[in-house]
Amino acid sequence: MKKRPSRSYLLLSALLFFFFVTWSSSSSLLSIWLHQEVGLKASETGIIFSVLSVSALFAQVFYGFIQDRLGLRKNLLWFITALLILSGPAYLFFSYLLSLNILLGSVFGGLFIGMTFNGGIGVLESYTERVARQSTFEFGRVRMWGSLGWAVATFFAGLLFNINPDLNFLVASCSGLVFFCLLARLKVAAPASMEKLEIGAKKVSLEDALRLLTLPRFWALIFFVVGTCIYGVYDQQFPVYFSSQFPTLREGNAMFGYLNSFQVFLEAAGMFCAPWLVNKIGAKNGLIFAGMVMALRMIASGLVEGPLLISITKLLHALELPVLLVAIFKYNSLNFDKRLSSTIYLVGFACTSSVIGTVLSPLAGFSYEKFGFAQSYLIMGIMVFCTTFISIFLLRPNKPSTEQSFLQPGAV
Repeated sequence: MKKRPSRSYLLLSALLFFFFVTWSSSSSLLSIWLHQEVGLKASETGIIFSVLSVSALFAQVFYGFIQDRLGLRKNLLWFITALLILSGPAYLFFSYLLSLNILLGSVFGGLFIGMTFNGGIGVLESYTERVARQSTFEFGRVRMWGSLGWAVATFFAGLLFNINPDLNFLVASCSGLVFFCLLARLKVAAPASMEKLEIGAKKVSLEDALRLLTLPRFWALIFFVVGTCIYGVYDQQFPVYFSSQFPTLREGNAMFGYLNSFQVFLEAAGMFCAPWLVNKIGAKNGLIFAGMVMALRMIASGLVEGPLLISITKLLHALELPVLLVAIFKYNSLNFDKRLSSTIYLVGFACTSSVIGTVLSPLAGFSYEKFGFAQSYLIMGIMVFCTTFISIFLLRPNKPSTEQSFLQPGAV
């Protein structure tokens, strides 16, 4: 007889769905909004994304350690819920500050978006993965609902933007209220045996987290992420490039909404299949596969012309991201102390992405203006290919580690 989905599976799926609805409604057309409504240049938009990455960096460091200390408690999720509900008014205030002073607006917008979405998603994903590991469901099968949430919101985002951009911010806050109601109903308790195995009698300490910095295999993971997280910089102003391929910006905005929505529907299907693929080829090979697809997507974006071919290259994201997310959690679980799962994910993956975003966002904005989007995408793709190829020799084979291997920093 088929097992019914657990209550935690259903609620976590719904939480991810509405988190991404909020995020997509407010941010999926952020670069278009900044360019067309606020009137910023590509280099100025790059500064905003750089500040966003800095704030996300600090949020991810603190969020990761705090969530590992909290375990399955929801204190940090409640804080993020409040930010989600306030997202609509916050974006309107962001627009007002930008009209007064670019730097002042950049600091506020970057701080809010970084803490709420770029940092908050890491907390929700790592919390979900922790529950999934202690239950009977795969993380990827839950995470796919987040992709569906993004797809649904993005489908309407372009249409609402053409009517009134503020409507998307209203949808974002309403979705945050639904997130609040769902979180209030979520009650998760770890099985006693699993609690003893993974959390143990000793709570996570700052010393445990800092010990990660002595492990060569942790730095090998960082090196891999340095390359793959360039996709975030690539995606930041891609909507501007895509919409410029059409006769009118209005048509381009709507078409990007449809494209992004279709891509994320495919991504959701990929999330459903990714656990099977990663279990089949192993966590390390899953990471390498995702990195190579990412490099191919960026290089192809710089070589092809016209909205149809550019759309096809964009859709490759639906193949790479599910495998990357599932593989990174499985790789971390195999090679590091499970008590530090949130810290490793938020610092080793999300935080590194923020550092690279901080450095590369303004450089990318400058490159777009000086060399154009296509040339800039070629450079990004070559960088990702090089770091992924080197990581073949740096990442550890698909073998589970013991607690002793965590305590004794040996081979990479």
